[in-house]
Amino acid sequence: MKHDSDVLIAGGGLNGPALALALADAGLTVTVIDAQPARARGAEGFDGRAYALAIASQKLLAALGLWRDLAAEAQPMMEVKASDGRPGEGASPLFLHFDSRELDQSPVGYMLEDRFLSRALAEAMAVHPRVSLIAETSVTAQQPGAGGVTVTLSDGRSLTGRVLVGADGRRSGTAERAGIGREGWGYGQTALVAAIAHELPHNGIAQQFFMPGGPLAILPLTGNRSSIVWSEPDASARTIAALSDEDFLAVLRPRFGDFLGRIELAGPRFSYPLNLTLAKAYVAPRIALIGDAAHGVHPIAGQGLNLGLRDVAALAEILVDATRRGEDIGAIDVLERYQGWRRFDSTSLALGMDTVNKLFSNDNPVLRPLRDLGMGVVQALGPLRRGFMRQAAGLAGAQPRLLTGRAL
Repeated sequence: MKHDSDVLIAGGGLNGPALALALADAGLTVTVIDAQPARARGAEGFDGRAYALAIASQKLLAALGLWRDLAAEAQPMMEVKASDGRPGEGASPLFLHFDSRELDQSPVGYMLEDRFLSRALAEAMAVHPRVSLIAETSVTAQQPGAGGVTVTLSDGRSLTGRVLVGADGRRSGTAERAGIGREGWGYGQTALVAAIAHELPHNGIAQQFFMPGGPLAILPLTGNRSSIVWSEPDASARTIAALSDEDFLAVLRPRFGDFLGRIELAGPRFSYPLNLTLAKAYVAPRIALIGDAAHGVHPIAGQGLNLGLRDVAALAEILVDATRRGEDIGAIDVLERYQGWRRFDSTSLALGMDTVNKLFSNDNPVLRPLRDLGMGVVQALGPLRRGFMRQAAGLAGAQPRLLTGRAL
């Protein structure tokens, strides 16, 4: 079979372009098929969206040659504080404190606005000779075969590749057409997301408050700004989302506290329902899933994008190494190496975040003192605390080369 590209990627958000660049840098040809208009990626205006990048994810972006320009826009996270609490009462005296000085590399991670990361990926794809982007187009059909996979596009065209990667989100059409089922559940929670300007400096400290209705993350951005991801029960979130900006802030302030002084909105607000969704398999003949197409998780620890970039690093390494050995990169035995590498890690982390959310998103008088005591114990045990830090930073376990900053 003659192939238009070695790899076809359905989905042009963040994980799809990152994978395309990693593969193309190693000599493979890639076509990214994105349902969104090209001009919608990397818009100049700040829309409030930002990501907590683990150290391993930052190293991947450096290996792709992107971090040098992104570094100036990124806010280092030097500390992370997690505590139980109630609105208006402040934090529990028993809490977790992760300090970058306890890692053998600093900082704990970085906060980076979506507009900068999206634009960097889009610009890098646009000038890469081995990457093609087809925008405002979706995959409507796929047909794997012995020699490759053929996809039909919404504009009527057909393309062929050796493998098709689904980077098309929690409702992945790639997974559905491949017959890959999903399991999961809703949380009955909605995330309210916004950027906040505040009077006092955050000093690079990320805050995670666990409140009865759901967690509130306050994540440092450049300048005196922070991104909030505020989880509330669905009905409460709908009411809050419908408020005016000033009324929204009035509800937020008792939860946010006054440790950063006066606060005001620094961008638009938006919201999305929270659920857990896990693909029952990450691969099928000629098919592989990455990012939310494989695992959609609760944002409680800000690990969604980091999990996706771990997928990118692992799949890119598997495909590139198989190519260099002369193997068929779309063969199921090759793709199953990727699944074996990633599925246990991402599933266990997703279920771990699910457990933490269920444990803390309540005001149970029995659970509350036990979970506070648990945080106090972890805080007191340095090796255990540092182990959690390394896991969150993406530094634990067998690491693909890209996550250590090495090119493929």
